[in-house]
Amino acid sequence: MSGDNVTRIYTDGACLGNPGPGGWGGVVLDGLGRRELSGGYGLTTNNRMEMLAVIEALSLLGDRSKVELYTDSKYIHDAVEKGWLTKWKRNGWRTADKKAVKNQDLWLRIDALLQTHDVTFHWVRGHSGNPENECCDRLASTAAQGSDLPEDVGYIR
Repeated sequence: MSGDNVTRIYTDGACLGNPGPGGWGGVVLDGLGRRELSGGYGLTTNNRMEMLAVIEALSLLGDRSKVELYTDSKYIHDAVEKGWLTKWKRNGWRTADKKAVKNQDLWLRIDALLQTHDVTFHWVRGHSGNPENECCDRLASTAAQGSDLPEDVGYIR
């Protein structure tokens, strides 16, 4: 990691119906400035869009980075910060009650990125006036309303 530079990332996901058309949005604040990113899928879930926002934002980073990541998803925050992800891996991708972990395809991608970057997750209340979270919400909602959205191949009905 280079110096004390800390990258700040804000992420959000949106779904029009759950499941339904979905979108994700992210804001990356680092030495390259401010970058906004977003994308959408025709049929997906809110949790998958929250996760894809994290994946896409972290994937933008080059070398190992120290990251402060802000999300309004308790699912993502708690899975990482409360150690659920570590336990799921140790249990062969099974939850404490022996059920298959949902969204394993995306958790595998997040886990790989967490091996690459030093990420601390922070939960922020959604729709509470945080300017970057509000921006991510707009990006995600706009992406969910796009036309000709691709298929979320990992989504299992």
